[in-house]
Amino acid sequence: MLEDSKLKFWISLALFWLFNSCRPVGATGEISILASFYPIYIMARNITDGVPGVKLSNLTQPVTGCLHDYALSTNDMKKISGARVLLVNGAGMESFLDNVLRQFPSLTVIEASKGAELIKSGNGLNPHVWLSLDGASAEVANLAAGLASLDQEHADQYKTNAANYLAKLQTLKSRMVQELAPYKGSLIITFHEAFPYFARDFGLKIAAVVEREPGSTPGARELAATIALIRKYRIKALFIEPQYSPAAAQIISRETSLRAFTLDPAVTGPDGLDSYLQIMEKNLETLKEALGGS
Repeated sequence: MLEDSKLKFWISLALFWLFNSCRPVGATGEISILASFYPIYIMARNITDGVPGVKLSNLTQPVTGCLHDYALSTNDMKKISGARVLLVNGAGMESFLDNVLRQFPSLTVIEASKGAELIKSGNGLNPHVWLSLDGASAEVANLAAGLASLDQEHADQYKTNAANYLAKLQTLKSRMVQELAPYKGSLIITFHEAFPYFARDFGLKIAAVVEREPGSTPGARELAATIALIRKYRIKALFIEPQYSPAAAQIISRETSLRAFTLDPAVTGPDGLDSYLQIMEKNLETLKEALGGS
């Protein structure tokens, strides 16, 4: 049998770990929240703005594009191990985390896209929900509800912040619907399958997607089919993304004299609270210029 002093030590240690493992988020005075990537991080910035004790960080670098082929670094693993809450988009976007999260069973994961009406993409589902302003609003609401439930001491502040941001999102949505109404039904060509939710919001039709996966190289047959489609339907706009190479788009533009415009999927950008809104406003102006041309 253990000596009394040793027994008391081990009992005290066990009680310490039990107490801390059961302690609600926020009870230590600091909540370490980790967002999976840029759009989720910006949502979280708005929801947690001014909430005492919140330490928010972004798992991936702000210059990282979509996470299809993302590989975790040692520094990323340190961030995960130090977090109490992980905010993710879900819908398959963060599949690179599936095996890793099994190593952190105490980490609370809040999925932003939970309950969203997802669009099919190939053999799976399209995860780019945040590119719909309605989708982004639903994701903000999910994240805010999850954080308010975990950190009940500051629940009202999370909800108030979310309500303020949701009002901004819906104001912009109304403006975009109104200003893009003349172009409803327009056919567009995109690179990367990031824009189906965006197109659905505004009644645009995606005639073709040239690079379904970022970095993939379309073959000659695919390029020829896209060029034929542009000529047949007199498509006005070809949209590329700032995060990826414009090489294939340049070939299509040269063969069709179709101008390429940049439409931003909001997967990278500055750190400001209104950064997502500013990206979407720029997308609005780009669409008006592209679709309004003769």
